[in-house]
Amino acid sequence: MGLLCSRNRRYNDADAQESAQAADIERRIELETKAEKHIQKLLLLGAGESGKSTIFKQARNCIIKLLFQTGFDEAELKSYIPVIHANVYQTIKLLHDGSKELAQNDVDSSKYVISDQNKDIGEKLSEIGGRLDYPYLTKELAKEIETLWEDAAIQVETYARGNELQVPDCAHYFMENLQRLSDANYIPTKDDVLYARVRTTGVVEIQFSPVGENKRSGEVYRLFDVGGQRNERRKWIHLFEGVSAVIFCAAISEYDQTLFEDENKNRMTETKELFEWILKQPCFEKTSFMLFLNKFDIFEKKILKVPLNVCDWFKDYQPVSTGKQEIELAYEFVKKKFEELYFQSTAPDRVDRVFKVYRTTALDQKLVKKTFKLVDETLRRRNLFEAGLL
Repeated sequence: MGLLCSRNRRYNDADAQESAQAADIERRIELETKAEKHIQKLLLLGAGESGKSTIFKQARNCIIKLLFQTGFDEAELKSYIPVIHANVYQTIKLLHDGSKELAQNDVDSSKYVISDQNKDIGEKLSEIGGRLDYPYLTKELAKEIETLWEDAAIQVETYARGNELQVPDCAHYFMENLQRLSDANYIPTKDDVLYARVRTTGVVEIQFSPVGENKRSGEVYRLFDVGGQRNERRKWIHLFEGVSAVIFCAAISEYDQTLFEDENKNRMTETKELFEWILKQPCFEKTSFMLFLNKFDIFEKKILKVPLNVCDWFKDYQPVSTGKQEIELAYEFVKKKFEELYFQSTAPDRVDRVFKVYRTTALDQKLVKKTFKLVDETLRRRNLFEAGLL
């Protein structure tokens, strides 16, 4: 009898322990489910060179500033020195090699020929720019780069055709700051970091909460940046579930440029096709879309020199004005094209999802900060609407 009671007691104790564990698991699941409801997953997408990674850096810097009253720390700034120096060498190589190519193939070839006194410097710098490991940028090397950059064949003629040669947007900025970048005690500035070009591979994420008057909402944002080149896009799919908003970056200044990975494909056409594909993904049925028409600062300078209709998608555009008015008309035309594409690619049962268009310049911190504030307000209003509170 005593043995039976002892056995029953062990069974009861085991049952009680199992029940307690089950209750604990249920409680944790409930807490995690509640926490998940407050997480807003933001996906930053776009074609390569659209400026989305600069937007990501701006967002990250703004967030850190808001939370900790500081931006990038000194160690992080210094970590960009090799990237910036690499950008300098890569850029001068592109310009040097591009001038030789244009001198061989262009009808008016003489204007692309580098002066005799700079040819040896050009060959030396092109060799350095083709290495896998770049040397630290010294004052002597910076002076040679500066000399080659100031050659009319490079700065005036070849640089003017940079869109055909895949010359990055950071080229002029870094070429004009060579002496500072080559200083022995050089520490990159925030602007240097934002101009630095490094291709995003894989997935980069930051997590943050709203501050100030919106902090009490308990919302947590997770912003994901992924590589935009074609070979990186296969990594996007596993991020598509549970997305609150897609932030799609389109570099509107690249209407006359071709892809880095396919020189026969116009960048704006690629952006159009990519945006259309993303819009039609079944998992984005109720997902908000924020379209960033980016690189407006470059667009407003280029549009006065290069007609918008050089791009097949914009071939029906006819310039009707000049100056600032023409800039605005061209921008509104591009905006309308994207809006039409959105509604053409959106099924009737999805038309009520949020769609907003923002004019952005990724290097303008104030503008990016203001834009993200608007994104935050839009998402909070949508959440209140879905909860029946609006």
